[in-house]
Amino acid sequence: MAAAIVDSGGSAAVATGDLATDEGAQAVADAACAAFGGIDILVNNAGGASELDDKSWFAVPIDEWLKSYERNVTAAGRLVHRLVPPMRERAWGRVIQISTAAATLPTSAQPDYGPAKAALLNMSLGLSKALTGTGVTVNSVSPGMIRTPGLDEFLRGFAERRGWGTDIQKAADYILKGTGQTVARIGTVEDVAYAVAWLASPRADFLNGLNLHVDGGGTSNIY
Repeated sequence: MAAAIVDSGGSAAVATGDLATDEGAQAVADAACAAFGGIDILVNNAGGASELDDKSWFAVPIDEWLKSYERNVTAAGRLVHRLVPPMRERAWGRVIQISTAAATLPTSAQPDYGPAKAALLNMSLGLSKALTGTGVTVNSVSPGMIRTPGLDEFLRGFAERRGWGTDIQKAADYILKGTGQTVARIGTVEDVAYAVAWLASPRADFLNGLNLHVDGGGTSNIY
């Protein structure tokens, strides 16, 4: 990704570290700030669901719940602590948290992941209030079903279990019917990127504490 940005004429740097530790988060923050002379926009997209084969409610052990909270909430908090105070001092900044539709529309599975992402939403709204009047806004994006390599792998397994061979499109169409989406396609990473870019821009200066649903109309509530 960094190479693609550079090839298109932009500037990019890679900062790696284990955000599950204070040392790793500090290394990432230090490297990013050194590369750009400071950070004005923080997009917390690290996290993810359990990699257990069985993600049903009573199959996910409690220690996996703690790991999910660490991946999806605490990791974001570590970078907020390191990168947001300088934004506040400069009187401008953007924090954008990537949550999920499952944070507000839980399923019967993944009891660790949805609640962790719901906690991220709560944290984001609280942070937006803590930064009142500073010029730093905090918003969230909650994607629905997005076409990624991980989703394709899930769809392949879904199709095989139902005797559809490798027809992942048939699996996608079947699952879409149960999502409540009003847009008849799976989302793309570009759909999420456009939303993030808008929230990061000066055009979104009047938006704060927002949770933006990028889910093809799958959200059934008005809020």
